[in-house]
Amino acid sequence: MPTVHALTSYPIKGCAGVVVDRAEVGPTGLVHDRLFAPVGPSGSTVWQGEAPRLAAVRVRVLHDGAKLALSAPGAGELVLDVIADGPGRPVDVEKWPGSGIDQGDEAAEWLSEAIGTPVRLVREPSRESRARAGLDLTALHVLSLSTLDHLNERIARRGAEPVPMDRFRPNVVITGWPEPHTEDRVGRMTVGGVGIGFGELAIRCAVTLVDQPTGVRVGPEPLRTLADYRRAPDGVSFGLKASVLTPGHIAVGDEVTVTEWR
Repeated sequence: MPTVHALTSYPIKGCAGVVVDRAEVGPTGLVHDRLFAPVGPSGSTVWQGEAPRLAAVRVRVLHDGAKLALSAPGAGELVLDVIADGPGRPVDVEKWPGSGIDQGDEAAEWLSEAIGTPVRLVREPSRESRARAGLDLTALHVLSLSTLDHLNERIARRGAEPVPMDRFRPNVVITGWPEPHTEDRVGRMTVGGVGIGFGELAIRCAVTLVDQPTGVRVGPEPLRTLADYRRAPDGVSFGLKASVLTPGHIAVGDEVTVTEWR
């Protein structure tokens, strides 16, 4: 029986994930997942491709989201009060409504120093309004262990080192599917108490070349090997981006049942 092997939330886009045993899942994905983003002077999202040290910034969500604790090698820890309401700052962040709530100078200075590039930390102004706008086809990112194992077998045949799951930053990791890329064929499935539907295949970028614990770009794997067998019109695909059809809770060990195949 396929089951949930791991759950991870990423409160700040590009920063380290928070591994959890159980998570609430709403229409836009795991609660707190990608609720914050670092943006540059132009308002565009700063990502690991240009600032790989983002990966080494650890995040803890405290007091049900009222506070964030940030830490990074050589930067110590900053605990900040989350600013949930206030004037919007113009930003260009995927799926956001063109604005973000700035989290203040102290957060900006600490994060800029930690990653070595000037950024502001902003919060999505209203996740509820995005949920009401329609189905979010990329609310969850799903990968299976068999898919990663198959990739690493190919990488090993090149004489290169295997890559860990965290290079792909999934929300839900599934074990028990014997065939690699089974997630590609899922039309609908239930995971614990959550109904999930196919959204799109996940197209991979240079984030997969960054060693996540250290925030150092190492490459060329896994993109070199993925290019051999996972080419798509707009890149290489690896994993499933999915919509939440029925909100609820997911826990490690929950059964996964496919109710419709593509």
